[in-house]
Order: sequence, then structure tokens, then C-alpha cells
Amino acid sequence: MRTPARVVAAACTLVVLAACTADPEPAATSSAPSATASTTATAPGVVVHGADAPLAALVTKLYAGKSDVEATATMGSWRSEKVAVVTSGDDVTLAVGPDWKVVGGWWPSLGKATPQLGKGPRFLLVVGTDARVKEPLKGSRGDTLQVIGIDGRGGGGIMGIPRDTWAPLPGGGSGKINAAYAYGGGSGQVASVRRVTGLPVEGYVATGFKGFKAIVDQSGGLQMEIAKKIVFLHRLTIPAGKQSLSGKEALAYARERKSLANGDFGRSAHQGEMLLAAAVAARLSGVGVIPEEMSVVSRNASTDLSAADALTFIASFYRLDPRKVGHEVAVGSIGTSSDGQSIVKVNASARSVFARFRDGRL
Repeated sequence: MRTPARVVAAACTLVVLAACTADPEPAATSSAPSATASTTATAPGVVVHGADAPLAALVTKLYAGKSDVEATATMGSWRSEKVAVVTSGDDVTLAVGPDWKVVGGWWPSLGKATPQLGKGPRFLLVVGTDARVKEPLKGSRGDTLQVIGIDGRGGGGIMGIPRDTWAPLPGGGSGKINAAYAYGGGSGQVASVRRVTGLPVEGYVATGFKGFKAIVDQSGGLQMEIAKKIVFLHRLTIPAGKQSLSGKEALAYARERKSLANGDFGRSAHQGEMLLAAAVAARLSGVGVIPEEMSVVSRNASTDLSAADALTFIASFYRLDPRKVGHEVAVGSIGTSSDGQSIVKVNASARSVFARFRDGRL
């Protein structure tokens, strides 16, 4: 049965991506937005604020034949590529540079009722590794595993996978699913998640402790409703009620399990709640915040997503119906491996979650 969730939107990433838990791998480095962006770029009948000349020319071409069009561009970066969101009334144009091209959007003023955001369902894996502040991501474990899905029809979901789930590992053999990142990096972790869930996950975003805290702090904190006061072992306390969590507090909340009655399953639920909260905050800020948040994530995370794929995936959350979005943890049964490890076995309950999520919605 579908369970409605709070309004979910934007950069689920991706602070989403919006996301999880320091040091980014070299592949995640990004270039800053071009300093040549002007306050206003003009062309016959079209005015574009905040765009550089090539982007303004692209927008002008898009609105060819129309007059009195005024648009505003926000720009950022994802890995080595520039990204931009251009808004004009209810129209939204998603573009990738430096040789600007339109990769998606929605344009009711041009008579295009259907958004162009890629075909659903689409799935993204958000990984929070156990890499400490001075440790690289390489060789760390994927202790936070959340799959974000969108169905392309206004629905979506977030599914948590317990870190001790028994799964096939890169290179052969089986082990706890969080070890897949240590053996095969992000691509290896995605491969294990695909094999366990049967979901066509298209890519990943991964951070460690340092990167996660930086994403939260550089995004202005994380607004959350805390159901119950939490006192952590290292004397950090988070009161109940509405809170603005710092990076340090958000990391502690994402990693806490000893005070929770259902342990790692409860921790996975907490992590999903954080993604939802980040998404809500991003959506309330408007679609124009996407390039800035993508820049923050890109500086502090590792990913294999192209700028076009990341931009259209995040923008898809602005088209969701909150009644068609849910969050679940694929809870399995507790067991023991042949070598004596405490593990989580995929059972009928977990498989039912995977099956219901195949359309990109929970």
C-alpha cells in the first residue's frame, strides 16, 4: 500500500543529494561558474538576467519569435561542467555548458505541456561512507545506502538499504553490502545494489564525514523536525522539535543507532528523513537554487553522474505530487553468515519493497 510523505522535491541529492556522509575523490572536482556572467544579457524581444553571452543567446533562440520575454538565470557547476537554470514565468530551462545546450525543462508559455526530464523510472544511489575527516573515500565502506526514485509521472520515493544486507560483492563472492564500496568504489556499490534490488540504478553520489558536514554547513544548515530528544555518546544533544542542524549535528543524527530500538534499521529511516527534509528545504527555496546546491555537492562529493543527468534528475523533484512520494527501509531478517558475522538477509518483506519500488514510487 502506498504511504504518502511530506512534500519532496529538489536536490534530494543531493544535500542531498542532499545526502549522506570526507574527502572527495579527484573525479568530483568542479570548476566555478564563469565570471563573465552578466547582470543582464539582452537580445531582440528577450532579456536574460544573470547569464553569460552564450547562455543568453541560447535562451533567445529558444524563444525565437516571441517578444517581451524576461528571464533569470542561475549558474553553477557539476564536476567539470557548467549548469544553469533559467526561469521565465512558469517556464524552466535546464542547460549545461560551457558550450551551452538545453538538456531539459518545461515551457507552458511555448505550448509544451509535458516536461522534458528523461524517461522514468529513474533511480539514484546516495552513499554515505565511513571515511573519517582525514581519510579518502577510496577503501571506505558504504555505510549509508539510500536509493532515490522518480517514476516520471509525478511520483517518487526513497528506499533505505541496511548496511549489513548480505549481497554479491565486486570481484566475486558475497559479504555485507557496505563492503562493496571498499572493493569497487561507487560503481561497485551500484552494481551490488542493482543485483540485490533488481532496480536499474543509473549512478551514485558519495560523501564521507568531512564532505557531508561541509554540504550541510555550506547549504545553511538542515531544517528538521526532531521527534524525540537525542543525547549522543560524545555529549552532543539535539532537542525535540523544529531544529536547524549544523553539519556536525546532522552527521551525528545520520549515524546514531545505539539509542534506537531497532538499531541500524532505525538509522536508515533517520537518513531517509534527512533526505526528505533537505528536499523540502530546497523546494521551498525555488528551482533556481539547484545550480548553487549542485556546486556545493560537487565540491564535496564523488559521483559518476553527468551534469545533464544530475540536473534533470534533481529538477524532476519539482514536478512531484507529494501524495505520490514515500519512504521505506528494506528491512530483512537478522541472521549469521557462514563465517559467523551478524548479517541482514533479504527476505520476502525486503523483496516486496524492491518490487513496489520498480516503478520509481513508494
